[in-house]
Amino acid sequence: MSLLNDPSMKEVVDEFCDESAKLFDELEEILEEFEDDPSQTEKLEQFGQIIDRVMGSAKTIGADEIATFCELGKVIGYKSSQVSDEALLEVVCAIMFDSLELLKKMIKQIKEGNTSSLEQTSSKAFITRLKWLKEKFNDIERSSCAADPDGNLSQTSIDDLMSSLGL
Repeated sequence: MSLLNDPSMKEVVDEFCDESAKLFDELEEILEEFEDDPSQTEKLEQFGQIIDRVMGSAKTIGADEIATFCELGKVIGYKSSQVSDEALLEVVCAIMFDSLELLKKMIKQIKEGNTSSLEQTSSKAFITRLKWLKEKFNDIERSSCAADPDGNLSQTSIDDLMSSLGL
């Protein structure tokens, strides 16, 4: 059940928005550090861990598109942390920055009481970049820090996440 439109839960939703904004600033700092030194692929894992927190909170309040988008960012973060192709990592970093900007817009809309869909905030060019990036990770199995490989998301799961966003 979504708490987004429940007037009695406005304070909870506002706290989610405020906390998410703080975490997005932290994620931006991580990406800036990674951008300065792309050999620090552990920064991408750190990105995945932090965006996972936003994902969990978004699921709790019923912000499903934000949750799915965060999950996609988490998987891309973990998978890209295993890549050594510096040119690809630069593209990943740029796309992650774009993702953060899109998530910030979505959070702002929720804070303002507008729970419109991702379609109104995303761009076709961004969606095209996400699809291209997704294809680059087809051969990478590990998508989380979990010790149990059965708990990891597969490439099919990435496809499912993108599909659920209408991408």
